[in-house]
Amino acid sequence: MAAGKEIRGKIKSVENTKKITKAMEMVAASKMRKAQDRMRAARPYSEKILNIASNLAKAHPDYVHAFMQPNTANASGFIVVTTDKGLCGGMNTNVLRAVTSKFRELQAAGVGVNAVAIGNKGLGFLNRVGAKVVSHAVQLGDKPDLDKLIGPVKVLLDAFESGKINAVYLCYTKFINTMKQEAVVQQLLPLSAADMHAEAAASGTQREWDYLYEPDPKTVIDELLTRYVEALVYQAVAENMASEQSARMVAMKAATDNAGSVIADLKLVYNKTRQAAITKELSEIVAGAAAV
Repeated sequence: MAAGKEIRGKIKSVENTKKITKAMEMVAASKMRKAQDRMRAARPYSEKILNIASNLAKAHPDYVHAFMQPNTANASGFIVVTTDKGLCGGMNTNVLRAVTSKFRELQAAGVGVNAVAIGNKGLGFLNRVGAKVVSHAVQLGDKPDLDKLIGPVKVLLDAFESGKINAVYLCYTKFINTMKQEAVVQQLLPLSAADMHAEAAASGTQREWDYLYEPDPKTVIDELLTRYVEALVYQAVAENMASEQSARMVAMKAATDNAGSVIADLKLVYNKTRQAAITKELSEIVAGAAAV
C-alpha cells in the first residue's frame, strides 16, 4: 500500500503546518491588541498637530519655514513604510502597488524619485525596481522607536529644505479595523491647507487662522514642524504595525482553515484507497477459494 503510505505522509506534513499557522495566529492576535493600543494612543496627538500645521500653512507669520515653501526641484522623496516580515496577506502588496502608481505618475512628468525604506519588504522592493534608496531603517521590532526613524527620514527632510526635492510623500498602511487596512500615499511636505479647507467647507465653518508667537515665530515654527514630522512618521509606523498584526492574524486563520480542509480531503482519499485495497484483497481471496 505504497499510495496509502504516501498519503499518510502528506496528512502528517499538513497537520504539522496547521499547528504552526495556528500558533502564529494566536501570537499575532496577542500582539495585535498591544499594537492597536499604541496606535490609538498616538492618533489624537498626530491628528491635532497635523491640524495645527495645516492651519499654519494658511496663516501669515513673519517667518516662513522652508517646509512651508514649495520649490521647483526636479525630484520627489518617498518614505515607504512596510513590514520586516511576510505572511501578512496582501498588505505590503497593496501599499507597494500604490507607491508604484505614484512613481509612474511622477516619472511620466519627468520627475525623479528618492526613497527612504522603513521595513525589509519595502527595501527589497525598491532595490528590485531600481529606485534610488537614500537611507533605510529595518528590524524595528514590535514597538516603533522614534530614535530609529528620525535619522533615515532626516535625509529627505534636509534635501527638501535645501531645495533638492520638491515634495515628500509618506506611504503606509492605515488601520481601519481588524478586517480592513487601507494603503495611503500622503503628502508630508510642503505643508498644504487643502484638507483643512475641505473639512471647513463640509462643516460650513470657513475660517482664517493666525497665531500669536512666544517667544518669536522662528523658534515656535521650527519646533512645531519638527514635532509635526516626527508625529506623522511615528503614527504611520504605528498604524502599519497594527495593520501588520491584524493582517497576519487573518492570513494565518485562513491558512489554518485551509489546512483543515486539505487534511479532510486527504483523509477521504486515503480511506478510499484503503477500502479499494481491502476490496481487492477480499476479491483475490474469494477467487482463490472458488478455484480450490
